[in-house]
Order: sequence, then structure tokens, then C-alpha cells
Amino acid sequence: MFRWLRDRRRKRALARDPDAAARLAPVIDRYAFLRPLDPAERAQLAACVTLFLDDKSLHGAGGLALTEAMRLAVAAQACLPILNLGIDYYRGWVEVIVYPDEFVQSVRETDEAGVVHEWEEARAGEAWLGGPVILSWADVAPEATGAGVNVAIHEFAHKIDMLNGDADGYPPLHADMHRETWRAAFAAAYDDFCARVDRDEETDIDPYAAEGPGEFFAVLSEVFFETPATVVRDYPALYAQLAAFYRQDPLARLRRKALHAAGGLG
Repeated sequence: MFRWLRDRRRKRALARDPDAAARLAPVIDRYAFLRPLDPAERAQLAACVTLFLDDKSLHGAGGLALTEAMRLAVAAQACLPILNLGIDYYRGWVEVIVYPDEFVQSVRETDEAGVVHEWEEARAGEAWLGGPVILSWADVAPEATGAGVNVAIHEFAHKIDMLNGDADGYPPLHADMHRETWRAAFAAAYDDFCARVDRDEETDIDPYAAEGPGEFFAVLSEVFFETPATVVRDYPALYAQLAAFYRQDPLARLRRKALHAAGGLG
């Protein structure tokens, strides 16, 4: 009964928004990592955005008034990772909060000696288990993305990771994927990357990825969608696993676009 009501609501949402693809087109054109989407993928993204905006509550904080274009921009970036997965990958929560710029978050941690430490730090994004996604508009606007950096994809990747508990770099895999294959590719890449960071080696991947397996998954998801050639070059086995999980191949998409631009496609 619940599934029937849910599907009926979604069909109504799509029917109410027949011009979704046209409204989304200017947003796609402003984000370099969205432009390679082919016509079918653009239509699919538009449908996902419609369902996302129907299902989630997006609102501004800290004096920010969200415009329709801003809502579409956030939704488009949120929906890219689930383009071939479906809106149910964002089940169990409803709220997206957008601040004009970095926001201050209180942090409380207990060290190994049992001493509690509290401090405040500025953040560009945050995802809570069972709670909202919080974003800085200054860090998700078109001019803030690129070169493998995307705060929105990062935080929504955390949400996908949290489908089976804490964000630990091991999201729920598909039935045709193997846990040990994922674990081997992920662990090898993570260990190598941490060693590179420890050596102060220059890397095209944000060193923040070394903070823990959950952050590594989120950061590598950013790079996977933004600059996929970097992941293929550094960690090809992990790229294959991410492609299998997200059911997308961003590098092939970029190559197809380049071939089309060169006149190689009709």
C-alpha cells in the first residue's frame, strides 16, 4: 500500500512538471561536469531533480533566500550520483539547509584518554546520519566547483554511504558486485593515498581524503564525477568499482563528448 501511494505521488510530481528539462538546461550549461550528459541522461536528470525537489525540503539559512535557480543547482548536483540508482537512495531524510557561505559547527570529541575536547570550526558542508544535508552556497555555486572539488557531491555521497550506517566508505553494494573486490580496491587505494599524504606528496586529490575511509569515499566520488581521468590514472581498480556502484562511466562520457565535438559522431 505504501509503495503504491509513493509511486502515485511521484507520477503526479512528474506530470506537474512537464517543462523540467527546459528549466534545468541553463543549470546543466553552467556546470562543466554536467555538460557531457547526453540528451537521454539530461532528461533522466531532470526527472530525478523533479522528484528530489518534491521529496526534499530545501531552504536557506543565515539570511540566504534560495531562488529557483539555486534550488535547481543544488538538486542537479545531488541527483547526478543517483542518476542510475534512483531517488530511493536518498530515503530516510528530508531537509537540505543552505547557508550563504561557510557555517560554524560545534565539534565535540573524546580522546583515547577519555578527555572531552570541544571547539568550533567553519565548514562548507555537512551530512548528518538520519538528518539534513547542510551546504554553503558559496561552495556549491558553479564558479566554486571544478578541478575535482564539489562540496555537494561530497555531502550527498556521504548520504549514500550512510544507507547502511555510519559513513565508512562501504555503501550498500549492488547484488552483482562483490564485497571483497570493493574492499580490496578501496583499501589499496586508501592506504596508498594516506602514504602519499604522509610524504607531503603533491596530489590532484584533496588531502582531506586521508581523514578516514568515509571521507576518502566522499572525496573520490567528487573526483570521479568532476575529473574522472585522475581516478583512472591513480587508482584504476577503484574507478572500476565506483563505476559499477554508481552505474556511470564519467570518463567514457567525457570522451564521447570530445569525439562528438571533433566531428566523430553524427
